[in-house]
Amino acid sequence: MNLTYRKITKSELPQVVELVLRVFDEFEAPEYPAEGVQTFHNIMADESFLNQICIYGAFDESADTTAKLAGIIATRNNGNHITLFFVDKNYHRKGIGRNLFELVKADNITGTITVNSSPYAVEVYKHLGFTPTGPEELKDGIRSTPMEYKKR
Repeated sequence: MNLTYRKITKSELPQVVELVLRVFDEFEAPEYPAEGVQTFHNIMADESFLNQICIYGAFDESADTTAKLAGIIATRNNGNHITLFFVDKNYHRKGIGRNLFELVKADNITGTITVNSSPYAVEVYKHLGFTPTGPEELKDGIRSTPMEYKKR
């Protein structure tokens, strides 16, 4: 596997949306009420939202002639809050998530990164060094646990 990591370009946003919705529908949506699934799909259809976030992608260059998007991580608030973090199921447990998170850490100047983790990802975030800062919440059908990472 030949992986490269870089910022996503505007022309690659359709690939990002496709990957995020595919992974969300498989791993997250089963844990959400219908309202939450619709809320998330609406967010991903909001072009202004997508244009406000900083997105890094992991690309598998070993596939045919076109690099395949294997995973993404996106932040807002100047890199202080992770808003999207999805890796294609064929690339789970290969270090892609950790490598994407390292890009976010390198860009972060405050030393603190927050996330509202889905139920599915709480253990993933704990593995990356995040700790819960409150109980699970439900807003617009979206279940999440507030978590925080502090640089050591």
